[in-house]
Amino acid sequence: MSSHHPDYVDASPLVKIRSLLPGLARAEQRVAKVVLENPATVAHRSITEVAEAAGTSETTVTRFCKAIGVGGYPELRIALAADTARTAARVDRDLGGDIALTDDLRQVVGKVAFADARAVEETAEQLDVETLQRVVEAVAGAGRVDVYGFGASAFVAFDLQQKLHRIGRVCFAWNDTHIALTSAAVLTSADVAVGISHTGSTSETVEALRVAKDRGATTVALTNFPRSPISEVSDHVLTTAARETTFRSGAMSSRIAQLTVVDCLFIGVAQQHVDSAKSALEATYDAVSGHRLGARPDGRRRRENGK
Repeated sequence: MSSHHPDYVDASPLVKIRSLLPGLARAEQRVAKVVLENPATVAHRSITEVAEAAGTSETTVTRFCKAIGVGGYPELRIALAADTARTAARVDRDLGGDIALTDDLRQVVGKVAFADARAVEETAEQLDVETLQRVVEAVAGAGRVDVYGFGASAFVAFDLQQKLHRIGRVCFAWNDTHIALTSAAVLTSADVAVGISHTGSTSETVEALRVAKDRGATTVALTNFPRSPISEVSDHVLTTAARETTFRSGAMSSRIAQLTVVDCLFIGVAQQHVDSAKSALEATYDAVSGHRLGARPDGRRRRENGK
């Protein structure tokens, strides 16, 4: 696994807490939930008050702070206060809350749009660009790229395959366990394998990456939880920042965050092969242009050759 961990200097402390929550000790998880439920209030509370609210000790609160990388409780309060100030405008819009059964459709649309926009913003804020650069270089130089995704992650896997194919890179996306494993078994050290799993604990994805790693391939994980099992079989870990709500499971909210990382990866790879990527994009556009009916995107009618 890559020794370089995501840099959260510019990211919300809440993003990191959510991503590390499953791996925290039970008492530390109680502290995390108190912080996540009302960060603005915690920013003005003493360590004793937070410990009492979480039903634990001050020592546990301090351990929690160190576990999420903020040093101590004073630093956590400062980080939460700064984050509260940054998000004040969004809170005023009353769009940051969960979707309720009583919300009308206009409220639902507003909250879904807000949540999707935040998923993209928070993913970008916490994305480790140095790790992304190493993944870009690995994919750009790979003889072949395998992508493993199951359930909702399969759609993201096929999106990455389609994008890389369009710039002439050899890429295969698999969402069948047996095919994924047999494909991983024939990879070499010249290849790259990417596993996409929101939780990082999808057994099929982890197993396929493990086989690929055993074959010498460079392995990459795309997950919301950097300390999950998938990281143990990955040379590089790219993280998203998606949150669950009542009607939007992790699978739903993770999709747009994962696609954001995929787009960044794709553009980075395309930049490594500017001339060939441009030619491939033009060729693939021409190949399907005859299947587009009616007017062009600019409103003018298409000529008979489809352009």
